[in-house]
Amino acid sequence: MRFTKWDYLAFPFLAALLIGVTYGALRLVGFFGLGILGLIIAFITVRMDLERDGGNGGHPSVLAEQIKARDRMSRAEKSEFQAEQQWRLRPLFTAQIIATGFIILGFGFHFLV
Repeated sequence: MRFTKWDYLAFPFLAALLIGVTYGALRLVGFFGLGILGLIIAFITVRMDLERDGGNGGHPSVLAEQIKARDRMSRAEKSEFQAEQQWRLRPLFTAQIIATGFIILGFGFHFLV
């Protein structure tokens, strides 16, 4: 993923916010709790990533209809759909990285200390 100008401007503020939230969570729940929080975030993000095409609503025919509709799309519509999906999944990727950091930091220091 390429960074835009706004990403470079927002990064210091978001990094400071992340450090503050991590410190606050660490003081509140400790290292083990931070690891558990990371597991919860990771579970949610993986579930959202698996369902990025939309939930099937409990019926397999809904997913089949989505695939058929996607096959009928023109190249421009497919490109637009992929660009929109990539834009929507960008924060999800960031959340996965944060969850991984929480898991490593939380459980790593819990078992070291």
